[in-house]
Amino acid sequence: MYLIRGARTEDIGTLLKLARMVHFINLPADKEALTEKIRSSRTSFLHVASGSERRQDSREKLANEPRVQGLTAGLADTDQFMFVLTDSETGSVLGTSQLIAHMGGVGNPNYGFKLERQDFFADDIKTGTSHMVARLVEDESGPTEIGGLILQPASRGANLGRFLSFVRFHFIGMRREVFADRVLAEMMAPLTADGRSLFWEYLGRRFIPLNYVEADAQCGRSRQFIASLLPKEGLYLSLLPPSARDEVGVVHKETVPARRILEKLGFVYDGIVDPFDAGPQLEAETDTIPIVGRTAPTELGEPKEESACDRQGIVSMLHSDGEFFAVWGPMEIDNEGRVSVPVEAMRALRVREGDEVGVTDITDGVGPIGGVK
Repeated sequence: MYLIRGARTEDIGTLLKLARMVHFINLPADKEALTEKIRSSRTSFLHVASGSERRQDSREKLANEPRVQGLTAGLADTDQFMFVLTDSETGSVLGTSQLIAHMGGVGNPNYGFKLERQDFFADDIKTGTSHMVARLVEDESGPTEIGGLILQPASRGANLGRFLSFVRFHFIGMRREVFADRVLAEMMAPLTADGRSLFWEYLGRRFIPLNYVEADAQCGRSRQFIASLLPKEGLYLSLLPPSARDEVGVVHKETVPARRILEKLGFVYDGIVDPFDAGPQLEAETDTIPIVGRTAPTELGEPKEESACDRQGIVSMLHSDGEFFAVWGPMEIDNEGRVSVPVEAMRALRVREGDEVGVTDITDGVGPIGGVK
């Protein structure tokens, strides 16, 4: 069976291999940066499990773990969670995904380009033109952000990508108070074979004297340079060559399945793109995401044979020491609302009858709720 758990330092080797497969700012191909992200994730799981009001309390409990100063400074004061998908028989890590409780905030905004169409008409020559204009916008609301989802190619096609995606919303549903009322997903844009963004080369780099990788990495430390160097005036995208203009609002081919999953959950694109590569930003109101609304704490009943289970869903356990586990498989819900799963699943979750677990029933799919179409 397949198990999702919180990332650990022993996962570094596989995570580095995954990071080198595709360019994600949330999954840097750098051992020190990944070590710090894992440590921050473990702190966050422990923080949420303990109910502590201060992340510092949880950091002190993990004081002996490796720490790298200066990395991911922009996220130091928010909970961020890194999940890994494993084969429970071999222990192999097959993929990963991430969840950030609050991205930015007051005095530390997120930046994007808002795309607006402008129409012009000349009466004297009876001719008009339309132009797409990009304007730099700031967001200090501190939305929740999802990202960093990647699955090994050999493991694709078995709904494992959906599991990695859904577990983030399941976790939000279980700890709703930790997260914002809006969820963002910054989708990866097309890149060249050598990892460059044509949009960045023809626009961003004219104002910020860094290459795409350097600029992206700098965002992990500070984003102030974006506001300082990018123009506040509208930028006419018609001045870009077609090769760069055609990438605006488009996702990388590896990201197409992830976008489809999110759109089925009610995420929409509202014309805001990443200021570096022009990848689209999708968003949804947290409480309208079906999986969030269908997730609830439930008492665990006695184990059931798989053949006796007539429902499917995600069942999870966040232990008091911050260890998180989740499985997706057969389950049964009795008349008193207790959930039962096979013994194998109980062992993977490290739970026993009477424990309180998180449950998302997805037997009937993940159709719309709360007005999402």
